[in-house]
Order: sequence, then C-alpha cells, then structure tokens
Amino acid sequence: MVTIAVRAAREASKVLLRYYERADVLNISEKGRNEFVSEVDRNAEQVIIEVLREKYPNHAILAEESGTHAGDDYQWVIDPLDGTTNYLHGFPQFAISIAMKHKGRLELGVVYDPLRDEMFTTSRGSGALLNDRKLRVSNRKGLKGALLGTGLPYRDFRFRDQYMGMLNELIEETAGVRRPGSAALDFAYVAAGRLDGFWELGLSEWDFAAGALLVREAGGMVTDIGGGERYLETGNVIAGGIKVHNAMLRKIRPHLDDKLNA
Repeated sequence: MVTIAVRAAREASKVLLRYYERADVLNISEKGRNEFVSEVDRNAEQVIIEVLREKYPNHAILAEESGTHAGDDYQWVIDPLDGTTNYLHGFPQFAISIAMKHKGRLELGVVYDPLRDEMFTTSRGSGALLNDRKLRVSNRKGLKGALLGTGLPYRDFRFRDQYMGMLNELIEETAGVRRPGSAALDFAYVAAGRLDGFWELGLSEWDFAAGALLVREAGGMVTDIGGGERYLETGNVIAGGIKVHNAMLRKIRPHLDDKLNA
C-alpha cells in the first residue's frame, strides 16, 4: 500500500510542477476566509484518487477538495497540495500528503516534497524513511536550543489570544520558531530531526494524518494540546521528541480553556 501511495504522490506531483510559478494561468477561487483552491488542487487530487481506486476500488476516501467517498473499513486521507497559498505565490514550501487508516487507526503515511524530491514514508511498526534513509526525531532534552515549527492562525481567529500566549511562552525558551506554511512538511521535518517540535491549532485531518504517523514511527510523540489522543479529531496538536513534546505541553497547558481542549 505504501508503494501505491508513493506512486499516487509522484503522479500528482507532475500536475503541481507543471503549473508551479504560473499562478497567472490558473483558475483560483476562495473557499473560505484566507483559504484558496485552484484547479491544480482539484486535478492533483483526482490523479491521486484514480491511482488508489485502480488498485483499491472498495476503499473509502477522505479528500480535502472532494470530501468523503464511501467505502469499506480502509480509508485514504488525502491532501493533494498542502501549502496552497505558498504554491500560488511561488514560495517553495508545499507537499502532497496521503495517509491510510484501517478501522480508524493510522496505518501508513506518505508526504512528498516534489521540489526537493523528498519522499517521506511510513507504515505502522516499520519506522519512518526519507527516501531510503531511516528517520529519527531529535534527542534534544528540553526547550533550550530547540527549533520549533508552528502555524499562525490565518482563517479561524477564535483562539488567537490563547495562541499568542503559547507563542510568547515558547519563543522565550527556544532557539527560534518557524512558520513555513505546510503542516505536512512540518511534521515530516520533526520526524527527520530538522525541527525539534511543532504545535498548531485548527488543523484538518488531511493536513497532518500522514505526518503524525511519521513522527510516531520516528520515535516521537503526537498528542492534542491537552496531552490526549484526540488530535485527529480536534486538530489542535503538539508533536516532537518525547522530552521536547512534554516541555512544550507544560508551557502550553496554562493557556488552554474548555473550548480549545474540547
């Protein structure tokens, strides 16, 4: 199944690369506040679905642009272009994310950066790879010297104050915080040890399902921001090596409220 997911990602990447830095020729619409979609997103998603359906015609699908497709106990979770705003501006940070769940449990994940030809892959119990290299989260002991990733609020500002409180706490303790704009790649970078930790509020499942399994299979922790296991449901998430994750959790907890942790 990982092989099929990799094939789907590579086929979709051909669509993305064909129009990269040519946003002027694309049909672009706004599907929500500060949230854009183009024909590239839709076409890349259709390519992924076609590759998966050819091999697994009975599997269910959850895709960002086309929604839910009914099927059996297997479900593919697809983001054909994570980092659409980056892509449309020619900013070189975007990826394709494909995960698969069986009876609700994550079983495999693929995150592909077509510009760097970096293929991050994982399956439950088999570890995580970047191309053919085994991945491991960083072994940093705490926040001192840590490099963190995050995602600033850009469409849902209900929890802006809580987020800014978390940010203020963490920038004082760390070597820096980065906001590149693709959660799928942020998680992949945590798995690869390029980032020591990551947190964000309000993600969608397709943004980070594959990345979450990458981090866990690379020896890291992924929880919701209260420390629980409902991160795919809430979209409020912390990821990192175990000690960095726990240190982030301690800094973030004072800024939680009932609505944010619901």
